[in-house]
Formats: sequence, structure tokens, C-alpha cells
Amino acid sequence: MSPEPWMPEDGGREAKRHAPATLRNRDAIAATLAEWLPPTGRVLEVASGSGEHIVHFAAAFPALDWQPSDPDPDALVSIAAWSAEAGLANVAPPLRLDAATSGWPVARADALLCINMVHISPWSATLGLLAGAARILPSGAPLILYGPYVEPGVPTAPSNIAFDASLRARNPEWGLRDLDAVKAAARDAGLAFAAWQAMPANNLMLLFRRS
Repeated sequence: MSPEPWMPEDGGREAKRHAPATLRNRDAIAATLAEWLPPTGRVLEVASGSGEHIVHFAAAFPALDWQPSDPDPDALVSIAAWSAEAGLANVAPPLRLDAATSGWPVARADALLCINMVHISPWSATLGLLAGAARILPSGAPLILYGPYVEPGVPTAPSNIAFDASLRARNPEWGLRDLDAVKAAARDAGLAFAAWQAMPANNLMLLFRRS
């Protein structure tokens, strides 16, 4: 039986959770990661959610060591379950990490990946993510973000407008972020915007590098 679909803050303690978008976007994300990730080293994923993405990427990039994390104890259970099923030696046990705080349980990483968190979390989590990336990444190392954004001067897709409304109805602190605001906050944290890639379903991948 397939695990039940979920979103952050959904209840239940099913061992393996399922985020439906994962199957639709993981290969497109992996194609861009192949260009942006270092060839070796440790990749910290912040807000790993169900854990489905990280096991897929760990299989696709076996020369990299993958560290999943999430602030939600139920998500940590799901990450561990997907990881155990995959049986991959390059996926570490998941860590409890709240991006909004400064007390991260990781002192260093060679890359940082964050998928679909910026719009499904308070703005403080994004600011904490950027500060944490600046703190643990060496100079030149990548911070990679994926998700939908509001691009100044670019009409927002009707599907993203509806998605933003549904997120804000679920939690007033959630919602699609203005791309320029994210870039400015990253710059203030010591991260230089390096590249972007248009993705399916009106999403973007953003590349920042530690100054």
C-alpha cells in the first residue's frame, strides 16, 4: 500500500509519508543538481520532509554524502523509513534541525539543498536558512533552493496564485516569496546569487554561493 500524501503540519505518525510532487519533480531537480553540486563532499538537505527526495538524489549521486534534516519528529520517522528501505550507505541518519534557529546540529557542509520550504514556512525560517548556510558553507559552496516564487515584472501563473492563497489560508505566515526579497536577504547574509533555472509546474531552482 502506498503511503498517504501529506503536507507539513499534517497529523499522523505513518512511518513512510508521501509528498506527491516528489515523483513529478525529482528527475528535473536532479538534472540541475548535476550541474550545481560539487563532485564529492557532504550535502545537507534542510527540510527533507518525507525523505523521498534525498534517497533519490543519494542514489543518483553516490560520490556525495547526504545528510537529511527536518524540524518535525514525524518527518524524521518518515525520512528514516525511506532511507532504511533504500539501503544506501551514503545517507546519514536524519537530524532534527529548525532552520529558523541558530543552533544547527551541523557545523560544516559542502553544499546545502532546500526544496519546497521557503513558501511552506514563516519568513523567519528563510532568514535562518540563509544565515545558517553562510555559517556552515565554505567560500564558493552552493546553497540551492527549489520552489515557486513571485518574480517582479513576470506575471504569476494562475496556479501559483491559487497555491499562494491556499497556503495563506492554511497558515498566514506561509506563502510564495518575492524573488527579489529572497535575493536581498541572501546578499545581506553573505550569499551571492549565481544562477537560476526555470523548472516544470512554474517552479524555479536558485543557486547562491557563499561569498
